[in-house]
Amino acid sequence: MSTYVMSDIHGCFDTFQSMLKQIGFSDQDQLILAGDYIDRGPQSDVMLSWLLDPPENVVLLRGNHDEEFAANVDMMDFVLKNSPRPLDPASAKDTRALYLITAAFCKEQGSLFDYYKTMGWLVSRRDAALTDLRLWAKALRSFDFLYRTRAAGRECVIVHAGYIDNLNALKASGLYYNDVREFYIYARDEGYRYGGIPGGMVISGHTPTIAEGRMTFTNGKVFRYHDPVKDCVFYDIDCGCCFHRQDPQGRLAALRLEDEKIFYVTP
Repeated sequence: MSTYVMSDIHGCFDTFQSMLKQIGFSDQDQLILAGDYIDRGPQSDVMLSWLLDPPENVVLLRGNHDEEFAANVDMMDFVLKNSPRPLDPASAKDTRALYLITAAFCKEQGSLFDYYKTMGWLVSRRDAALTDLRLWAKALRSFDFLYRTRAAGRECVIVHAGYIDNLNALKASGLYYNDVREFYIYARDEGYRYGGIPGGMVISGHTPTIAEGRMTFTNGKVFRYHDPVKDCVFYDIDCGCCFHRQDPQGRLAALRLEDEKIFYVTP
């Protein structure tokens, strides 16, 4: 049995399937996915459908894009509830109208809505109804924020962006998070500077390793860092798969926990 971790598939479903074939993923293995299944890539609809009925040996965690998708659905429901116009949530046509009304309302309020246009694409190109969007949002919100296990003799936490026990260490940094769950899905370099587990290991994604100027920049390779003070090993396994067209170094990565072997697939 082997345990694999991937993150930030971002609608690159075919690349994800290619990775499963490369690692020889079987019923005897375990796969942990650290969030951000949608947006940016071309197959968010296929990825969302897969998430509704994943294999039993797959652990699904939540990322910021997943949380934001669910929040967008909440906003559509809010507008529907307060709309004087009767709209059927099971109708693709009425959902398209509701989407436009919601987008206009949010623009007027100065708030973000469907920033990555995934929901608009689902509604206009895939005839998704609000009932479909609700089903996907419910699934995404059922995923945990982190997963704990042991690997290579260390306590190991898999999380989307960063792990921290509490936010006390951030008080003097000028950084602010409402709670640790927000840190789990939004942390960037501060996840490595202030987070971690003494003697443990943290595996995350969220910040593409093709992003110059970030601590985790490796030109598209998996980032590994050992903090000698905490004796904590950090991994960033988001290698920018969805950005491959803009940056040919972007690829999908998988980490096998038992021996820390890394696998890559290029879209």
